[in-house]
Amino acid sequence: MFASGVFSKPRFALIIILILSSGAFGFCPAQEQETAEQKKEKLKVDQIPYKIVYETRRTTESRRNWELFMMNTDCSNPVNLTKTANIDEMYPHVSPDGTKICFVADEFEYGLKVRNVYYMNIEDGNRVKVGHNARQPCWSPDGKKIAFLKAEFDRYTINPYSTLEIMIYDIESGRLQVHNNEKLNHLYALCWCPGSEWFLAAVVGGTEYSDTIIAFEADGSKIYDLEEFGVRGCRPEISQDGKRLTWGETDWQLNVADIDFSSGRPVVSNIKTLLTCPRDTKLYHVDFSPDGKYIAFTRGPFEGAQQVGGFAKDWNICITDLEGNWVQITTDGNHNKEPDWVPIAKEELKQEEQKSSVL
Repeated sequence: MFASGVFSKPRFALIIILILSSGAFGFCPAQEQETAEQKKEKLKVDQIPYKIVYETRRTTESRRNWELFMMNTDCSNPVNLTKTANIDEMYPHVSPDGTKICFVADEFEYGLKVRNVYYMNIEDGNRVKVGHNARQPCWSPDGKKIAFLKAEFDRYTINPYSTLEIMIYDIESGRLQVHNNEKLNHLYALCWCPGSEWFLAAVVGGTEYSDTIIAFEADGSKIYDLEEFGVRGCRPEISQDGKRLTWGETDWQLNVADIDFSSGRPVVSNIKTLLTCPRDTKLYHVDFSPDGKYIAFTRGPFEGAQQVGGFAKDWNICITDLEGNWVQITTDGNHNKEPDWVPIAKEELKQEEQKSSVL
């Protein structure tokens, strides 16, 4: 804070201008001035050996609705995986083996809209209902279970944290199990950590915590607030090796850090600001690539809704490396959100590596 009377108004205004132009207060770095083609060349996005699934709002003959699309990391070969004119599919999460997707579907039952959880095969699109009036699904690290959150109210809402207990769905048996910690409520952005022993989630006004990121045991009752390590914000995601964490510190800032569960509790260190942007823009919906080298995220106008089912015109999918070099890969602005990486088969990855070595 500046002391009263120390600076004249013109000098104070000049200082503010200099601070803003220097990059403080979350403004994007000089890399923002690079062209899209220069950014793509720097990241070599066409050589990243994975695909991305995301939600997007499309116009059909009968209505505008949400679909799940899959594309290459350079935005080539986009494929509509759902093609359902009367159902809104959103919030895709790809199974560890890359063959299935769990997601939410907003559909009408007896004239009322309800959000349900499904999973489907990527290859043939066959889907299985997992949970009624539910949201925020994610896969267990072994791909044999899906965790999701029960909705707090029967009435439909896009409020992401209107949630109660955690449910665990077994793929093979179809059985549902309630998580044994009854204190867990008002969670969102559920993330099942590698090793199966821990979950991460954002929490709003529940579980004795508010507006923070927590880690809690998958099978026990221990809960840890990661704010003790300086982790604040929402939308946590962890790398597949279980060693790196990314999250939104604010709507304008993406952070990364190291995370370690070996001591029997989470320990976060080496926090780094990866990306920032102007306050009229949001950065959101982060996800680590399978090899941990990249993070997919969304970027769009501040007035766009980041909630699942919320309209977000002019929002697009982006990719960054861990040095903060980023590029926007979609350009149509069709409410593109919730990117999730698709691990490809080892045989295809080997072919890609052979091609790269030849080049």
